[in-house]
Parts: sequence; structure tokens; C-alpha cells
Amino acid sequence: MITTLDHTIKELIQQTLEEAKQTNQSVIVSHIKEVDAIDPLHFLASSEELFLGERFLWSTPERDFTLAGVGNELILENNHSTIERFSAIEKEWKRFKKRIINTNSKDKQDGTGPLLFGGFSFDPIKEKDPLWEAFSEAKFTLPTVMVTIINSKTYLTVNKLVTPHDDLLDCLKHFEQSYSQTTHHHLIDCEKVNEFSTIEYKTSQWLKAVDKATNEIRLKEMDKVVLAREVHLKFAEKVNPYQVLDRLHKEQPTSFIFGFENGLQHFVGATPERLIKKQDNEVLSTCLAGSIKRGKTQEQDIQLGEQLLKDAKNLIEHDIVVKMIKEALTNCCYEVISPNSPTLLKTKNIQHLYTPVRGYVQKGHSLLSIVESLHPTPALGGFPKEKAIEKIRELEPMHRGWYAAPIGWLDADDNGEFVVAIRSGLIEGHNVALFAGCGIVEESNPKSEYLETKIKLKPMMSALGGVDNE
Repeated sequence: MITTLDHTIKELIQQTLEEAKQTNQSVIVSHIKEVDAIDPLHFLASSEELFLGERFLWSTPERDFTLAGVGNELILENNHSTIERFSAIEKEWKRFKKRIINTNSKDKQDGTGPLLFGGFSFDPIKEKDPLWEAFSEAKFTLPTVMVTIINSKTYLTVNKLVTPHDDLLDCLKHFEQSYSQTTHHHLIDCEKVNEFSTIEYKTSQWLKAVDKATNEIRLKEMDKVVLAREVHLKFAEKVNPYQVLDRLHKEQPTSFIFGFENGLQHFVGATPERLIKKQDNEVLSTCLAGSIKRGKTQEQDIQLGEQLLKDAKNLIEHDIVVKMIKEALTNCCYEVISPNSPTLLKTKNIQHLYTPVRGYVQKGHSLLSIVESLHPTPALGGFPKEKAIEKIRELEPMHRGWYAAPIGWLDADDNGEFVVAIRSGLIEGHNVALFAGCGIVEESNPKSEYLETKIKLKPMMSALGGVDNE
């Protein structure tokens, strides 16, 4: 346990405290330890009493990489209603990165040590809705304690923001208690079926918005705009976010699972759409646009997939996304590679047209600067970008908040990954708001687009323990 390393940590913290007092600046101390297997959801549930409102979960497809963090050791937040929120978060993180001490840097793996987890709102300019009032336009946290699971190995990272006023014994106690707390496990009941009622939210306004947008596209005012709608669910009992995350984890194996707790609200989802992954100078993005339901039989599923691969409307929609992402990456990469035609990516309820795009980053371009250049992609905004965003502000009868926006993590070496927060919902007590959108192009039909959103709501509906009874 940590007591065998007390002398080393004490020495480092003594040096850190001296540096903090001399410079009058805080320093991040981070300790990493490989541990026995820890269930990430049990870890989060066991931390509820100490860290309610300060937890997150992240898991990649195939579940080969998972992060579960508790405690807000450091919060970087920005509420500016401009795109400067990306550079503002990056600037603050750079300031702290200069003052990081890893007590055992030789044991550091990707996704361990000090890293930030958080996200951005979709559109900081649109006036906020009360639903999202507690969410900043950008918010990232450095966890106090974090579990990292890489394939079959589990690591525990404990972070401490050491200030000039801290006491040595209190700092040591922080590490000792943080390790001992992970030995307690809290079991989660994930079999319960939940009863709820559904409340339509401005559906007629949304259908009218789709019709108006389609007419404007036919007049060549823009090529595409994505319009989202909102569905509110009222549950008989308080919704268990661990239960929802567990079901998403099991039911959506080809999607990223995320959960970000902000006070009493939990923003959770299972998104198939990677925005950007950066490892050293290599980046990978995903073009995901154009979708169709899964078939009830294998034969029907194959037929629907072939139909999607040949559908003119969906191919046009997909091609717009591919071109925009390649163009954005070309501006920051010296090489961009992608296949000439899409394939299919299948989730439990939906199959999508899918094209991966890989690039090699030039010096001077960071992960967050690339996130900024990509957001929103035409898959979630439209094309041309600025015109589509203006049209969303005008026509969409809801506020997206963090829905359809970048959420993810980045470390002190500027590596990390962000996804687009779709197939998602905002949980608070007995209430859940779900979100789904679709790309509107010249051939769009309001009724068909409405049915498409119902398909896209199914992953969250299923995870909430009910059926789609709209």
C-alpha cells in the first residue's frame, strides 16, 4: 500500500511545498499505482458520499480503455460566449502543466497521471435554457482520484493540488486516504425496470422547422442543417445513473460511453462518433452521417445496410461531412488519409455510414485547437458551418447545452480523445431529458426525419429501462 512509499512522497511533497511557498503558486503532485481490478461503476458509486456532483466516466468501444474519476482537485471553467473558450481552457492548462510533479513517472501509462476530463457547450451564443443553467460553456476537472483500465491492467492515480498554505501531514493524509477509499465497493442493482411517462417537447414546432429548413435548402441558402429535438421523461422513482451507465456499457459495445456529473445533474450517453483522437502527432477522426435502422433478422439487416450504402440522400449528407473534416485536418496536418467510400458502422439500434480520417499534425497545433476547428462537424451542425449554426439558433425549438458538443479528456502531453455527445440524456432526480437530431437536406421529409430521431432515441430509452412509448 501507499505506506511503503511514504518516505518518497514525503520528500517530494516537502520540496513541492517549498517551491509553492517560494513562487506563491500551486503545484500538482500526482502518484500512480498499478492495483488489483476495480469495477469503475462500483468505484463511482462508492464515492458518492464524499464526491457527489464531482465524478465522471469514459469508456471506449470494445471497452479496452476506461477512465473513472472522482473529486474536483482542480476546475478549469469558462463561460465566455465566444470560441475563445477553447484557447482559454488550453491556456489555463498550460499554466498548470508547468508545475506538475509525478512521484513515479516511470510507471506512467497513457490515461494515467494528471489529466483533464470535461466538455463544451454546443453553442455559447444562444441564450441558455433553465435545463442547462448549471453547465458552463466549458468545464474541465482534474480528478482527485482516478481509475484507469487499459486492457486487463488497472491503475490508480491520486492527484493533489498543493498550495503555498498546505501542511505536509495533511498532504500525506490525502494520498493515504485516497488509496484506502478504493477498497470499499458498492454493489449496483441494474436489473430494475423503470416506469415513466413521456412528455413531448415542442414537436409541432420542430416539424415546422424541418419543413422551413428544407425549403431554404432548396433555395440554395445552404446545403445542410442539423435540427435536434428534445423529449422529457418523468419517472415514478429517482433515476439511478449507475444503472443507466451499466446498461449503456452492456448494450452499446460499439459506442463510447460517457458520464459527466455536474452537481445533481448527470449528462450521460453512448456515442458512436469520435471527433478526434490525438496520440503524439497522429490524429484520427470519424465521419459518421447517414443512418438507417437495424433489421429484425440478419437478412433484413444486410438489406437495410445495402440500401443505406446506395441511398442518394444519405450519401450526399455523408460526403459533406467527409469533405469538411478532411479540409479541417488538412489545415493542421502535413498528411491526411481516408478511404474513397464509406462502410457501415452498426450499433444495437442503428447502422451508420462510416469513414475514418487519419492525419499527422504539424507543429503548433494542439488537441484543443483541432477540436475547435472541427466543432461542429456537418454531422451535427450543417454546411456551410456558420450559416447552419445561425439557422439552428433561429429554427431549433430547444437549447442543446452540451448535447452534440465535444466531450472527452486530455493529458499533460497533449494526448487525448474527444467524442461528439450524441445519443445522450441529462438526468436529474426523477426527470430525464433526451436529445436526438438529424441532417436536413434538399430531399428531407419532416415525417421521415421525425421517425429517424425516434430510432436515435432508442439507445437511451433502453438504458433507462423502458420502451419507446411516445
